[in-house]
Amino acid sequence: MAVDEGLAERLHVAFEEVPGAEVKRMFGGLAFMVRGHMTVGVVGEELMVRVGSERHDEALARPFARPMDFTGRPMRGFIYVAPAGFSEDAALQEWIDLALEYTRSLPAKSAVKAPRKRARPRSARD
Repeated sequence: MAVDEGLAERLHVAFEEVPGAEVKRMFGGLAFMVRGHMTVGVVGEELMVRVGSERHDEALARPFARPMDFTGRPMRGFIYVAPAGFSEDAALQEWIDLALEYTRSLPAKSAVKAPRKRARPRSARD
């Protein structure tokens, strides 16, 4: 799925000064990660926002928001926002701030290391 390049660029600019931010391909789009946690993303032309369970209903009550149903089932704590809901820079920043508030409340994820292969006993190698 193609992502809205204009929205992706706006998010790149917004996250330039956010410590620990990185971008990854995820959910068929781009995800902006902070300290290892998905914070916001671009899926098609929509903004994906991680708001957490506690603020989920409040965020859904906002105009142009809907449940994130990427898997066919709504994922609590994540929402999609239609383009009209972030067309103004101030509105986009409000969504980013909401997501950052939640993400910063989580402990940082440490880098995941690949599991080490265990050596086979000598008798199994012969």
